[in-house]
Amino acid sequence: MKPVGPTAVPAAPVRLTQFAHGGGCACKIPPGELEAMVAGLLPPRNPGQALGGDEDRLLVGLDDGDDAAVVLTGDGTALVSTADFFTPVVDDARDWGRIAAANALSDVYAMGGRPVVGLNLLGWPRDVLPAELAREVLAGALEIAREAGCFVGGGHSIDSPEPLYGMAMTGLVDPDRLLRNDAGRPGVPLTLTKPLGVGILNNRHKRTGEVFAHAVASMTALNDRAAAAALEAGAVCATDVTGFGLLGHLHKLARASGVTAVVNAAAVPVLDGARESLRAGYVSGGTRRNLDWVRPHLDAGRASQDELHLLADAQTSGGLLVAGEIPGHLVIGELVPAVAGTTLVIR
Repeated sequence: MKPVGPTAVPAAPVRLTQFAHGGGCACKIPPGELEAMVAGLLPPRNPGQALGGDEDRLLVGLDDGDDAAVVLTGDGTALVSTADFFTPVVDDARDWGRIAAANALSDVYAMGGRPVVGLNLLGWPRDVLPAELAREVLAGALEIAREAGCFVGGGHSIDSPEPLYGMAMTGLVDPDRLLRNDAGRPGVPLTLTKPLGVGILNNRHKRTGEVFAHAVASMTALNDRAAAAALEAGAVCATDVTGFGLLGHLHKLARASGVTAVVNAAAVPVLDGARESLRAGYVSGGTRRNLDWVRPHLDAGRASQDELHLLADAQTSGGLLVAGEIPGHLVIGELVPAVAGTTLVIR
């Protein structure tokens, strides 16, 4: 017998990206604003300069905006501590959790460390979105943490106007084998371990609903093997490429190291579909702000505006940028002696 009464209409899938003003690491506070905000909070010092007392245990702090803080313990090892969270970068809740966890873990790998434990950081509009979706976010993050061999030990949550998720990560590192952003030297090649373009494809996903599985695969891939390969190759300088884009993070590395970075734009790997999406206008505000920030320090050569937007694309859970040649990954440029007023050169 057929049911009597109105036929139930299946609920439309929830598109998480529509509940946030930005997406992923593109929602970061612009780098110029952030630097002005934290300026003067700590006294300036030169790399390796002793401060005296317990202050000397802080090996990496606020000085050069590195990927994580590093503090010496009493047993010859060091703690790596970092936190990262952002608004939804994809509509699938579990994928968002997986991406956010991989992104937070990346900061530990970018310092040459091994993650030990993570804590959830969750903001949820509980009167708007169902709790089941939040559970999926947490489950996705737990999946990636387990892949990394990292414990998850609780965390903190708040009722917030838009969904936010990320993790605070703690790891261990050998203080004599640190990867830091102020240790670059002239004559060293630059290696990038993941292709660019996830910011462009995520922007297209947010605006159209199109799903780019290869972009999700890139964002959920851990940087653990790349970090191990960098250490094996003797690298001492690295960073990861996230919200400030390749140009933004490379500018910070070159400035901190007192060198100029030369990028061979044709050698930079790019995800399938990113260039076409760029030409179609899918450029985030974060990417435009990244380019505006580095432009005073940039010799762009003959690079087109599209090429510059790609190089400044706000990545989420991007690859490692290593000063050194890493087997299996592409060399995209080199570090050269400092050129006055210029940290970045595009060839």
